[in-house]
Amino acid sequence: MKRILSVLLCLLMVCVSISALAEGEKVGVSMPTKDLQRWVQDGENMEKELKAAGFEVELQYASNDVPTQLNQVETMVDNGCNVIVISAIEGSSLGTALAKAKEKGIKIIAYDRLLMDSDAVDFYATFDNYMVGTVQGNYVKEKLDLDNAAGPFYIEFTAGDPGDNNAGYFFNGAFDVLKPYIESGKLVVRSGQTAFEQVATPTWKTDVAQKRADDILTAYYANGEQLDVWLCSNDSTALGVTNALDNYTGEGWPIITGQDCDIANTKNMIAGKQSMSVFKDTRTLAARVVTMIKQILAGEEVEVNDTETYNNNVITVPSYLCEPVFADANNYKELLIDSGYYTEDQLQ
Repeated sequence: MKRILSVLLCLLMVCVSISALAEGEKVGVSMPTKDLQRWVQDGENMEKELKAAGFEVELQYASNDVPTQLNQVETMVDNGCNVIVISAIEGSSLGTALAKAKEKGIKIIAYDRLLMDSDAVDFYATFDNYMVGTVQGNYVKEKLDLDNAAGPFYIEFTAGDPGDNNAGYFFNGAFDVLKPYIESGKLVVRSGQTAFEQVATPTWKTDVAQKRADDILTAYYANGEQLDVWLCSNDSTALGVTNALDNYTGEGWPIITGQDCDIANTKNMIAGKQSMSVFKDTRTLAARVVTMIKQILAGEEVEVNDTETYNNNVITVPSYLCEPVFADANNYKELLIDSGYYTEDQLQ
């Protein structure tokens, strides 16, 4: 009985300690936009986790406008936030706000997108961005059986925003898997566009991706030429490519990759119009960031698992990388519905 009472007392002391830690502590969360579903989910998950831990939360969305985000972060600094979590619209755009935060001793966590050109970035939390591309590239490799099939197969690429540091990692991860097959001639890029700068999509916009895909289809596939794969770095660009492919007159439907498992794209996977999407469970990432915040404010060592990869041109930022997986028509129920990420009704 005494042992049970002792255990209960210890648990009570831990709860009191956590409550005391969170009381009066304020966390700022700066998200880039509400235009993409994933950022809404990221913000909501973060806010929910932080409030459950007892923190006051200041959550802001910047409508994909850099000056707005800069002003919002500076306001968070002025409002006395102890830690600020930032997913930047443009990684190098927040230097003055970050410097101001550092002067006041406010810790900065870069969320999913690395903050560049500043020594005021304390930690980085993200999914393994290079692995995201590797997952996409391997999916294509396996579906086409590139090590055994004769080919040739025809492929096009659509990458992400040049202002987003992650976009290069996504593209390079996929391209590094497929490059040997391009060099051998087993994979052919009719457009010849294989450099990141050629295939990038400013601000990840669906309509921008669709316009470029329309132009490529008109120039290189107007007579029904074979097209086997369109590798897209994320779901918003995949949606644009899929829209453009409604005008494709060739036989069959190409493999289309994506990332984020947005509702519209998951519906397209179920309908057979998108082949896969890399699933990055934002609940996992939000929970990890909350753990990091607790460790920061408790004066504990912050757990990271990468101290070498992510250099922002000034410092190498200690990082925690979560592992991505892919969803497709065969496993989406297990990953997305059974886990509670979506309800069945949302995907009808």
